[in-house]
Amino acid sequence: MTKQIDTLVADIYDLMMNKDIAEEVNLELEVDRFGENVKTLIGNIFTEKREQNPRLRMSNIGKGDRYLWNEAQRLEGEELTAPTLIKFMYGHLIEEMLIFLIRTSGHKVTHEQEEVTVEGIKGHIDCFIDGKLMDIKSASTFGFKKFKEGTLKYDDPFGYIDQIKGYAHGLDETDFGWLAMDKQHGHLTVLQYGLSDLPEAPSVVDRIKHLKGVVASPDAPERCFKDVPDGKSGNRKLSINCSYCKFKAHCWPDLKTFYYSTGPRYLTKVARQPKVREGDEF
Repeated sequence: MTKQIDTLVADIYDLMMNKDIAEEVNLELEVDRFGENVKTLIGNIFTEKREQNPRLRMSNIGKGDRYLWNEAQRLEGEELTAPTLIKFMYGHLIEEMLIFLIRTSGHKVTHEQEEVTVEGIKGHIDCFIDGKLMDIKSASTFGFKKFKEGTLKYDDPFGYIDQIKGYAHGLDETDFGWLAMDKQHGHLTVLQYGLSDLPEAPSVVDRIKHLKGVVASPDAPERCFKDVPDGKSGNRKLSINCSYCKFKAHCWPDLKTFYYSTGPRYLTKVARQPKVREGDEF
């Protein structure tokens, strides 16, 4: 019996609980394929070189104009730390694991890493699952809620929707979705959208044409996000989206960093001096 994506999460959970492998699934083959994919992934991580000529890609057309302009200007951003690189690494490993679980639970995976081109901008899809264009994401608990509750279309700071809309345009698809995993708790969810479900926005082609103009301009566009109040202190801080950006010190040259027990807080205006350690961003 052909399975449908609507039962994907339940089928993966059932697989994990009962180890009930469908008759049509060759477990040995799937384990070998998973092992080879992980081997290739790890090899690429430790041999690939950092891109010397940043360019527009389908995976970044949803990022803010200022971020992409900074990148095109080859501004020096924060060096990625070892813990951050490890987080990226296990994020990729989680995606390979999920592909394995999808197949082993009896669902069909096709078109893995198929190349898509729109207006000269290239990208590679994750895959189709049960005939539907899907992206596979591992997320924090906070980010996972947007997939679980369906609010991603209203709050998408990483540009996941523009990214998958680009793939959909290149493949002439109108429906798409994500399989997302909460990295902390292991919860899974599927979020599906059609183009008609999304708020009105420029087309993919118009977005790409706009970005080509942005990155070619000598003038910096506006910051991607405004700063926000830091409680009732009178201080102002970076939004959570800017906090993780490697270019934040370029956009906010007077930025001050204060180290709380919950992590660093980046203040753009200090009206009341925090009673915690202050340090330089770099």
